[in-house]
Amino acid sequence: MKKLIAITQRVEYMEQIGERRDALSQEWARLADACRFVPLLLPNHLPTVQELLAALPVEGLLLTGGNDLAAYGGDAPERDEVERHLIQTAVDRRIPLLGVCRGMQTVLDYFGTPLRRVDGHVRVEHALDSGETVNSFHGWGAAECRSPLVPEARSTDGVLEAVSHQDYPWIKGIMWHPERYHPARPQDIARIKEVFSL
Repeated sequence: MKKLIAITQRVEYMEQIGERRDALSQEWARLADACRFVPLLLPNHLPTVQELLAALPVEGLLLTGGNDLAAYGGDAPERDEVERHLIQTAVDRRIPLLGVCRGMQTVLDYFGTPLRRVDGHVRVEHALDSGETVNSFHGWGAAECRSPLVPEARSTDGVLEAVSHQDYPWIKGIMWHPERYHPARPQDIARIKEVFSL
């Protein structure tokens, strides 16, 4: 039986019709299939998310990219509310959580690490201090993280690219987008499987 992993979505505002929509790249479904888990798409509506988490056997939480945090000029406070609740749920229920790009920014912010503007990290490939090369699509980041988070990888210009929680090792973040590689990279599949024990 495949595990059920809950996945957050970006908020898109359709100005011509005055409608706010939740959206997720189809690339995430392909990556979920490659990693052998079932994705549960979460709406950006906290009461519904709380009901879903209570009713379904969710075994992992995945915070995806897109939308700046409201504290840094973003316009999706409902998403911030949902994702902060998911991080607290990961802590309280010991559910594995992986933050990707904005998701890692949310993890940083939640645990007290301020973000700053970073240059040269939008639509590029760059090397990590481990020698691995990853894609990059973010304008916000951090050079250092505050306890209880610990660095796991940096880009060669010193920006944090992966973190984990020192007391809750099932909470992790990465700044690159594994879903945007076609086919999915074996190292990303292995990393996701490790986080969620797939």
